[in-house]
Amino acid sequence: MNSGGLLQDILINVAERGRSLLGPTSSSKASVESILEQCDTLLTSRGEASGVALARRLVGQLDALSADELLVFFRALSERYSPDPEAVGAAAKAYAEAATPDTLARLLSVSEPPRQELFRRLNLAPGATAALVAMRRELIGHLSDEPALRVVDADLIHLLTSWFNRGFLVMRRIDWQSPAHILEKLIEYEAVHQIHGWDDLRRRLAPADRRCFAFFHPALPDDPLIFVEVALTDSIPENIAGLLSEGRDVVTGSRRTVAVFYSISNCQAGLKGISFGNFLIKQVVEDLRQGLPSLKSFVTLSPVPGLLRWLSATAGAETPVEAVIQALKQADWHRDPGIADALKKQLTPLAARYFLTEKRPDGTPLDPVARFHLGNGASLHRLNWLGDLSAKGMRESAGLMVNYLYDPASIEANHEAYADGGKVVASRAVRALLPAQRTKKAKVSPDA
Repeated sequence: MNSGGLLQDILINVAERGRSLLGPTSSSKASVESILEQCDTLLTSRGEASGVALARRLVGQLDALSADELLVFFRALSERYSPDPEAVGAAAKAYAEAATPDTLARLLSVSEPPRQELFRRLNLAPGATAALVAMRRELIGHLSDEPALRVVDADLIHLLTSWFNRGFLVMRRIDWQSPAHILEKLIEYEAVHQIHGWDDLRRRLAPADRRCFAFFHPALPDDPLIFVEVALTDSIPENIAGLLSEGRDVVTGSRRTVAVFYSISNCQAGLKGISFGNFLIKQVVEDLRQGLPSLKSFVTLSPVPGLLRWLSATAGAETPVEAVIQALKQADWHRDPGIADALKKQLTPLAARYFLTEKRPDGTPLDPVARFHLGNGASLHRLNWLGDLSAKGMRESAGLMVNYLYDPASIEANHEAYADGGKVVASRAVRALLPAQRTKKAKVSPDA
C-alpha cells in the first residue's frame, strides 16, 4: 500500500469534513488582506477538521495570487508575523537572571516567529508541502532586491530542512520502464548535459551500462528531488562526448569496472540550499558495490563552471593570464592543434592553481562543484583538457572537465580533512601541474 497516498486520502477526508464547519466559500479570487485575515484565524484555530479545511482553502488562494500580490504577501509575512521584540527582550532578561528550564522554554517560545507556526498549519492541507516549496522558489527571486524577506526565507529553510530530512527520503532507480511522467521530469530537470528528446533519454537509461537514481519524498511522490546519471565503463573517461556518443560500444559484464557519475541535477528550485546530493552519491556507491562486484573505481566527470569567471577576474593584473584570455576569444581555437596545445600548457597550471590554492574568504575552494564533491569526501583525481566541447563547456571552462574520485576507503577521512581545515585532497598528477612560482591571488567575490 502507498502510505503517502493513504495519508493524503485521510487529510482530504478531514478537510472535507472541515469545509462543512467553515460554511460555503466564494469562488471569487481572494485579496491579500482577506488571505492574511484567514491566516490569523488559522493561527488561533483549535479545531482539527476546520484547521485542515482552512489550510486547504488558503493554499488554493495563495496559488491564485499574481506575482505582485504574492510579493505583498511575502512582505506581510516579514512584518506581521515576526516575534514581538519586547516579549523576546523580557524573556531573554528573565533567562539571563535565572537560567531555568522554564525561562528557557519561555524564551524559545516567544522568539520563534509566528510565521513558522503558520507554515506548519498550512502544511496540514493536502498538497501543501509542494505548494510551500513552490512558494519559496518565488521568494528566492526577490531576496536580492528585498533583503527584509530573508527572515521569511530563513524560516522556510528551517522547516523544509526538517521536512526533507534524509530519513524521509526514498532512493529509487529510474530506468526506461519507469512511468512516462517521471521520465519527462528527467528531461525537464537535467541541468548539466541537456537531454535532447526521448531517443537521447533512452540511450542514458536503457543500455546495460547505464544507471539513474533519484531521491523522492512522500509529499512529492511523483516528482524527484535530485537525480544522478551513472555510466558503467572499463576506464576513467576524459570527455563527455565519448560517454554520451550515440554509436558507443556498450560495456557489459565484468568489463564494467568504473562507475562514472556524469550528471547530478537538483530538481526543486524551492529547495535550494537543502543538500541531498551527498547522501545520494554515497548511497548509490554502496548500492552499486553490492550489485556489481566488478566495480573497482567510482569517479565523476564534472564541469568546472567557475574557471573562466575566475580567470577573467585576474585579467589585467597579470600579463600571462591576459594573454590566455585573449587567445580564448578566438573563434574555434580548439580546432587549431597549435593554439590548443599552447593554451593547454598555459591554462592547465592555472586550473591547478584555481583548484588547489585559490580560496573564498571562508577558506573553501572557489569552484561550486569542487566544494560539493570535496565536501562529500571525494579527491581531485585528474584534469581533462577539452573534455566538454559544448557551447556551455567552452564558455565556462574552455572545455576543461574534472574527475573526482570517490574511494570508499578514504571518503570519511577526506571529508574530515576538508571540513576541519579546508584541505583539498588531490592526486600527485594534479599537484604536479601547479606552477613552481605562484603569482598574486585574484580578488574574487565570495559568491563565485
